[in-house]
Amino acid sequence: MFGGVGSRGLAGLAVVGAAGGLVVFGPAGGSADAAAACAGRPVKTVGFSTGELRLYKGNGYACAVTEAKNPGARRQMSVAIQARGSAPAGDSGSYTRMAGPVTVHSGSRCVRASGAIAGSAAETGWVC
Repeated sequence: MFGGVGSRGLAGLAVVGAAGGLVVFGPAGGSADAAAACAGRPVKTVGFSTGELRLYKGNGYACAVTEAKNPGARRQMSVAIQARGSAPAGDSGSYTRMAGPVTVHSGSRCVRASGAIAGSAAETGWVC
């Protein structure tokens, strides 16, 4: 026993502590809709009929997001980014506002990104 608290008391405190952590910190995880925008400086933005593709670079990393012009209804969205010589990384699904952010290690290499919302798409081409 610790300070007069039995094993049942300790178990109860552990449960209360864990539940309190959910209240203070919220549940782990999340969706692309709730994700923060990319870190780094914006290097290219490409607009298209249903949204915008944004590419950011900084500290050896590149990041991309596709954001809807008119958030609201769920629709198919995607974003992909690739550093030259590496495999692409991406995010796609049914979102209300944004696909991504997706980040890759780019070092000093060129990167390219593509994004689509409900059948309308855009690409950045290689950005060095």
